[in-house]
Amino acid sequence: MNILVTGANGQLGNEMRIVAQEMEDNYIFTDISQIEGVDTVVLDITDETAIRKMVEEKQIDAIVNCAAFTNVDAAETNQDTAELLNATAPLYLAKAMKETGGLLIQISTDYVFGKEPYNVPCTETQQGTPTGIYGLTKLHGEENIISTGGKYIIIRTAWLYSEYGKNFCKTMMNLTATKPQLKVVFDQVGTPTYALDLAKAIVAVLNDYKTSVSCNNTAYAKTGIYHYSNEGVCSWFDFTKMIAEYNGTTSCDIQPCHSNEFPSPVKRPSYSVLDKSKIKQEFGIAVPYWTESLKKCIANIKSNAHHSKQKI
Repeated sequence: MNILVTGANGQLGNEMRIVAQEMEDNYIFTDISQIEGVDTVVLDITDETAIRKMVEEKQIDAIVNCAAFTNVDAAETNQDTAELLNATAPLYLAKAMKETGGLLIQISTDYVFGKEPYNVPCTETQQGTPTGIYGLTKLHGEENIISTGGKYIIIRTAWLYSEYGKNFCKTMMNLTATKPQLKVVFDQVGTPTYALDLAKAIVAVLNDYKTSVSCNNTAYAKTGIYHYSNEGVCSWFDFTKMIAEYNGTTSCDIQPCHSNEFPSPVKRPSYSVLDKSKIKQEFGIAVPYWTESLKKCIANIKSNAHHSKQKI
């Protein structure tokens, strides 16, 4: 298959590059800009004509959309841009795949939930109740994709981190190493997701699609919404404690605090644990426990830093 990956220079896109090295399929990695030394094809996913042209020229069978406006706070004052990237662009991608009979894999978010109080893991059929513009525009993206009537897999994920880009894990590795004390919220509960694990899950979906449906206009029985994060439940405070432990920066005094001690333009979900039963059953995916994956990611970050120093 010819697989187009958007947002290839982001956290998930970079992990897709790694897992793609072991695949037989032809991956085309695209982003809005290029990075020196990284093979990236420039594609603006807000340009519907450019999408159609690339899908036609590269004979794309599936698109994995890793691109999004993900700055939760900034989305509150940039609603038009967030809507364009999170809702309109996925519509263009879905329409392009509908025309060719291909599959769109869209990455969505736990932020589509949060307004209603609940304490049991969120299922795929649960009504979206976003608390801010980011979650709202991502929900609009889901609705737009479904409305096209094409083949799609929407994967909602949460608390994404990796070796790449800016993320909570890397920030806390730095802060627990440089600050004597930190306050971290304990009243927001969810599950961290190692982007490499999510990338492997996406490849499992692509492999299932390849074996069950030839790339034509026949329906794909597993079309729908799925949830993926690592296993387990924790607060941001718990997450930080484990980051410090695996990073060896335990001298930092990490204290729990309430969300209202950190004023924000948007109310974040207080409980957004995702029920992963469906994706495990449908695709036979084994989901690692969050601390196991965190340990691997931090080891990779430290190893890469060590190698970089050696090169210097």
